[in-house]
Amino acid sequence: MRRRRFIQAGAVAAASVAATKAAAIEKPNILWLTCEDNNVNWVGCYGNPHADTPNIDQLAKDGFQYMHAYASAPVCAPSRSTWITGINAISMGTHPMRSRYTIPLNHIQYYPDHLRANGYYCGNDTKTDYNLCDKKDLGGRPDKECWDNPGKVDWEALKQNQPFFQVINSTQSHESKAFGDVFKTEHDPADTQLRKYHPDVPGMRENYAHYHDAMKKMDAEIGASLQALEDAGLTENTIVIHNSDHGGVMPRSKRYLFGSGLHCPLIIRFPNRFKHLWPAPKPGMQVDRLVSFVDMPKTWLSLTGSKVPDYMQGTVFLGAKAEPEKPYHFAFRGRMDERCENARAVCDKQFLYLRNYMPYAPWMQQLNYLWKMTATQVWEKHVLSGKASEIESRFFAPKDWTEELYDIQKDPDNVNNLIENPEYRQVAARMNVALRGWQEQIHDASLLPEAEMVKRATENNTTIYEMVRNPDLYNLTALLNAADLALEKDPANLPALGKLLKSSDCGLRYWGIVGCFLLNDPKGGFLCLDDDSHEVRAMAAWLLINTGQQEKGLQGLENLIREESYALLKVLNIIDWMGDDGKSLIPAVRAIKFTDANNELMQDYKNIQGYQKRLQEQLLEKYGIKAPAPAPKKKRKGKKA
Repeated sequence: MRRRRFIQAGAVAAASVAATKAAAIEKPNILWLTCEDNNVNWVGCYGNPHADTPNIDQLAKDGFQYMHAYASAPVCAPSRSTWITGINAISMGTHPMRSRYTIPLNHIQYYPDHLRANGYYCGNDTKTDYNLCDKKDLGGRPDKECWDNPGKVDWEALKQNQPFFQVINSTQSHESKAFGDVFKTEHDPADTQLRKYHPDVPGMRENYAHYHDAMKKMDAEIGASLQALEDAGLTENTIVIHNSDHGGVMPRSKRYLFGSGLHCPLIIRFPNRFKHLWPAPKPGMQVDRLVSFVDMPKTWLSLTGSKVPDYMQGTVFLGAKAEPEKPYHFAFRGRMDERCENARAVCDKQFLYLRNYMPYAPWMQQLNYLWKMTATQVWEKHVLSGKASEIESRFFAPKDWTEELYDIQKDPDNVNNLIENPEYRQVAARMNVALRGWQEQIHDASLLPEAEMVKRATENNTTIYEMVRNPDLYNLTALLNAADLALEKDPANLPALGKLLKSSDCGLRYWGIVGCFLLNDPKGGFLCLDDDSHEVRAMAAWLLINTGQQEKGLQGLENLIREESYALLKVLNIIDWMGDDGKSLIPAVRAIKFTDANNELMQDYKNIQGYQKRLQEQLLEKYGIKAPAPAPKKKRKGKKA
């Protein structure tokens, strides 16, 4: 009798285990194969006959190829910040490159947290780069904490822990792979198609070929991961996703809001058991839906039956709970390493609209990392020689335009700005309205300069995310209206700009002085030269320099340097933008010691100091001056080795 009960109990237990495994298999495994820094033009299946990407091309034949997938930011850290949270980085204040600001972790979890709560085993091999504070003592979270396995992929562990969500990131297509010797390539430099804005000079085609070699290596890693999935016997239970983290990688792509910086490959393959999730009638088909990168975490959670939190901002674009397609994709651009910037983009399937909030800054600012590429160096040299065409040289000049509009179907290189063409006035107006609505909806944090944004959040003991959702601390509507007024460059707005200069909100004063700067009206400069806001003071000083009051303006900038202003990075950028007008300030620039004086108020802002030093070195090199030796590091006390 006892034996019969034991057998019955064992049978029930076995059935329970089998049922559990069966239920787990009904939840799809997901293998997310990401790569870095390449747009669609580097991939064969997206129409480049010179590309050598057989594994990705085959994946497109076996799966579904999305034709309108766009990154939310054209650079890695803000893009991955958007991915890990499902929130646009510019909605959290994490849009500046390598900033590491805090977010309210009691409210925002990372998407793997929701997968794990739903029984998923989550691995990440091995890229994080989430641009979020990762130090617990500063209110952050270690990047790897949300993963079961944050290291090298363990296929045996994946077999034993289904369902799983595994990320494998290839670095072979990263921008750095375009550096180095470009004159010894496997790919034939003649077998390349240059962008219209790139001059056909020695070193340019060779750099294209060099990057084609890198893409081939990345493609091989994609193929190896797919083979490992097959060898592990997991193909029939696993959805495979492939995309890059943003566009790139030749100069004027990565970091820029043109199609070359945003338009990315996205391919998804489904095993037959999950064919009910297909986005088109059969594999090998192209999918016309517009997809934003901010949609991805929400979609992955929906596909796996995991909880989708309300704070996520994307749209579920795939599966049984797919939401209606949205008509627009939105993107943003903040500081890129040592270079200050501020711009937005909105596109549909035909047009790309850009709004430049810093039209006085050059498009092609010299950026230390980008200038390591041969293509950048030979392009600049060609422009300086005076031999470049208007299209080739335009990118090295100030923007001038506050708005840009491109027909991305007819003009994929985005060189023909239609913004002043009356035939497209309604298109531009429509997209401008859409952008404004999105900015208000997601709480655009970048209507304050970065230094003021961090300062205000810190002074109020809150995160940027929470600050921009508090109208007493951040009046977004007023800031957007002020920015619009400033960017109109209409002399009739001077009385209204003068009122902004007297506001108690430094953000409104900032836009007031920007408006005066764009109109070359010196009265604002005199009024704001001693402003409490260092960002306002810096723009006021530059305005005075531009309007014949050089002594006062230069002294204003020098005072900010000697104070080690909390807006020092902006001050150094302005000195560079001024050209030779700023040459007299170089001794003061060389004397900067980079103490913690300019960071005492803002612990989160300390990461910026490395970029301040980098720009100091660039300015000194520009005038043939040797940078000061770094201060010796203090020895740590401890036992001798």
